[in-house]
Amino acid sequence: MNTKSLLSVTLGVFISCAMMIAPAKADVWNQKTKVTFSQPVEVPGQTLPAGTYWFVLANSGTDRNIVQIFSQDWSMLYATVFTVPSDRQSPPDDTLLTLAKRESNGTPALVKWFYPGETTGHEFEYSKSEESQLIQDKQETLLVSPHGSTVISGL
Repeated sequence: MNTKSLLSVTLGVFISCAMMIAPAKADVWNQKTKVTFSQPVEVPGQTLPAGTYWFVLANSGTDRNIVQIFSQDWSMLYATVFTVPSDRQSPPDDTLLTLAKRESNGTPALVKWFYPGETTGHEFEYSKSEESQLIQDKQETLLVSPHGSTVISGL
């Protein structure tokens, strides 16, 4: 085999491998996460009914602080919410959600979302009055199983 043929084969293998890796990185880039809530959960501006949702970062090359929440079948966009970065010392192995039990109505409010392997997560931006109340409410961090579900009981 001459040098030109060897270079062509090597380049072909490299391109093939790169093409197989690219789709796997899409979920990491948009942090697509499937979550099932067993009861209603508040997000800034609204309450999501119990059910299954997809959380993804909005398709923006410049702003990594916009989270979109879609229905299980992707047919409905329930919310587009702004977040601020929130840091952890060590990256979680699985998705973590921090919820606060609202004393005013008993409905848990989503406070933070951490994607697996990331030390920077997303803290949901609520109004100043809601934010000051959330700080006082009981908070619990829950692990979302790799199958994309979590139970909100126990808050």
